[in-house]
Amino acid sequence: MTQNMSFLRNFFLYKCLFVLTFWNHVSLSVEDELLTSISNNFPEDGSNQKIKSLLLLYSKSYQSKASFVVIQNTTESLSLSEITNYNVKKLVALLSNFKQGSRLQNLTLTNVSVDWNALMEIFQTVWHSSIEYFNISSVTQLSDIERYNFNYSGTSMKALTMKKIRITDLYFSQNNLYKIFADMNIADMTIADSEMIHMLCPSSKSPFRYLNFLKNDLTDFLFQECNNLLQLETLILHKNKFESLRKVSFMTSRMKSLKYLDMSNNLLRHDGADVKCQWAESLSELDLSSNQLADAVFECLPVNIKKLSLQNNQISNIPRGMVKLESLEELNLASNRLADLPECSGFASLQFLNIEMNSILTPSADFFQSCPRVRELQAGHNPFKCSCELQAFIGLERQLGGKLFGWPAAYVCEYPEGLRGTELKDFHLSRLACNTTLLLVTALLLTLVLVAVVAFLCIYLDVPWYVRMTWQWTQTKRRAWHNPAGDQGPVLQFHAFISYSERDSLWVKNELIPNLEKGEGCVQLCQHERNFIPGKSIVENIINCIEKSYKSIFVLSPNFVQSEWCHYELYFAHHKLFSENSNSLILILLEPIPPYLIPARYHKLKALMAKRTYMEWPKERSKRALFWANLRAAISINLPKADENWCEETD
Repeated sequence: MTQNMSFLRNFFLYKCLFVLTFWNHVSLSVEDELLTSISNNFPEDGSNQKIKSLLLLYSKSYQSKASFVVIQNTTESLSLSEITNYNVKKLVALLSNFKQGSRLQNLTLTNVSVDWNALMEIFQTVWHSSIEYFNISSVTQLSDIERYNFNYSGTSMKALTMKKIRITDLYFSQNNLYKIFADMNIADMTIADSEMIHMLCPSSKSPFRYLNFLKNDLTDFLFQECNNLLQLETLILHKNKFESLRKVSFMTSRMKSLKYLDMSNNLLRHDGADVKCQWAESLSELDLSSNQLADAVFECLPVNIKKLSLQNNQISNIPRGMVKLESLEELNLASNRLADLPECSGFASLQFLNIEMNSILTPSADFFQSCPRVRELQAGHNPFKCSCELQAFIGLERQLGGKLFGWPAAYVCEYPEGLRGTELKDFHLSRLACNTTLLLVTALLLTLVLVAVVAFLCIYLDVPWYVRMTWQWTQTKRRAWHNPAGDQGPVLQFHAFISYSERDSLWVKNELIPNLEKGEGCVQLCQHERNFIPGKSIVENIINCIEKSYKSIFVLSPNFVQSEWCHYELYFAHHKLFSENSNSLILILLEPIPPYLIPARYHKLKALMAKRTYMEWPKERSKRALFWANLRAAISINLPKADENWCEETD
């Protein structure tokens, strides 16, 4: 028996090699010859040898029925192409050799262009063959769709896949077309990319477990009030034209075994308005991505859902009054309009959250506190604003390393402009810059210190006094500018203005005035007792006397530095010194002044005594004549309008 099997195997191999040698290129046509790819396994002594590609020629003149016996007992997969009305009968004849029990399990037909009855004859032949997985694609139906009595009994088929089916008949009965496929008693069926607008509910309890209708034109009317899909577990309706989420929920409510539903890339909306949804209780995975759903979608979700995708919608917020999804473990909210990480008050079991590509500037740092079960967070590719508020979120990665998916490459600063492109792991700010309380306390302390320093300097340098004097000097100048045209301006009338302490008045009256106003020359001195104008303020009189005098004589002594008015007079004279760029100050040191007696506000006096030459009143009488001569020379000037009677009166 073993020798016979070896002989048959070698004979078949020889025959295949013969065909490969003499038919290098064969046009695929069932009318004269049929091109197919067959995968065969020949067991021998426990080893497997696989012939990957064989050419099988089927024609009336070459092949015999015995050849089909060899093929059907050794073939598991068969692929045929270019099926037309001209060769379809011979295709049916070929397929009818693969009775149930044959090894052929997978059949693929592509580029099929036949009429309706021929197409149904192919389906009917395959239905009663050994084929378990039937794939047919690029089908064009050329004639009117008519009623066909399909025999559903006795089949080995488990899965049917149809892609790119084009119906040329524009007017046909839905029952004639859709009922054929709706009533098929198989587990899996796929009808994809076929512009299908509807599918009927099975007329009896259906064994469908898997239905895939992706890339069609199905609408909200699909399977409404359908009670015969009780075993359906997976339903894929990707890229159709569904609009109402509520109607989709009602569609699933009678599918008692449904676990997975794909409604992505549709036109789904849900406006809320207290409209209740009713989902299959068994539904655990739902894909609603790439629709037009907004915040109200959280009011219409299956309560037992475990995996939910809402990617690429229009969600900006997760409302607090949403349905509690206690079983939800995985949530995809990528590509929406969310401005922050959601709370987990409605997702008690959440473990995976994807919130990439939203509008999150500064995600909440307390997310993992409200969502303690989350094991992985995908929050990258958001327009992060690198500021103090983001520091706490960055710290989460250091504390909970591994929970931020895509770290650090997907987490990049978008704002401000100067930090754009900087990875969050490289963004750092000091604790002081980000702690508002600490920053305020520090700023307050620095302000208090600055105020204290300024106050101390003001007191030490007598700044308020100088401000007050500057203000009075400014006011006096302003009044002078507004004097009537007849008023006299600041024309020199005196040789010198005398500033002294009242305690030194005896020396001024008995020594200074008599020695300057009497004798050679006519010297006119300005003294407050005789030259201040009644009715004017003291400050205004001081300013006028200083401005109308060629020189200002200051009689310095310990009494002088204790006098407030002497300080005023020295300030205004010093101001004239700089404003008029004149050398108008004459300092007479009547008595030595110890430095510690000079108040801090007399810093100008200290500066003048340190930089300018002053005249010291000699104690020896022999030196006084020279003193008076030098002083006369210092104030000697011809006044523009000298009073001719002045010297006579003083005499």
